[in-house]
Amino acid sequence: MSDIYLWLTNNYEEMLGVIFSLAYLYYSIKQNIWLWFWGLMASTIYAHIFFKYAIYADMGLQVYYVLFSIYGWYLWNFANVKNNKTEKPKIQSIRKKGAIVLVIITSGLFLAMSQFLIYFSDSGIPYWDAFTTAASITATWMLAKKYIEHWLIWIVVDLISLGLYFYKGLYFTIFLYFVYASMAVVGYLQWKKDILGSGGK
Repeated sequence: MSDIYLWLTNNYEEMLGVIFSLAYLYYSIKQNIWLWFWGLMASTIYAHIFFKYAIYADMGLQVYYVLFSIYGWYLWNFANVKNNKTEKPKIQSIRKKGAIVLVIITSGLFLAMSQFLIYFSDSGIPYWDAFTTAASITATWMLAKKYIEHWLIWIVVDLISLGLYFYKGLYFTIFLYFVYASMAVVGYLQWKKDILGSGGK
């Protein structure tokens, strides 16, 4: 019993992070505004975890998630007010010009963060850490705008993150990102179905 208690004591923070993250994922697929609350809770926990494990870019990413959860909640609740009514953003597909701009911005973030981690931190995985962080920043912004393609970015990020967290020994988080990758596929298909159901608008 003492061994189980010790194990739970040492891993409770990561377990809570996984539970809150799964709640965030569920509500993301359902396009429910509660996703932003659970995202904020999970990000607060994981910011502390990643700091302890010296995954600094991902730690900074969690801080970004906390702030963006507030922005996303505002956007889904109060943006696009017309005729004294609050219209929630609809699912959309990003245009070619917008995609090119996002690729350029994401590449710039990756280069800046990877160089910072190389020269100003003790990170052992600067390039992988920087890539997943830069891509996640872009995907989170796209989620707030309800661009369906954000799910495709998450699939790539989640699969790479599986290897990253295995290397760091974060085994609960490995399970979480396996679920993330699987459900990102489900999320994409569900949002695609919703687009078709609304006449492709």
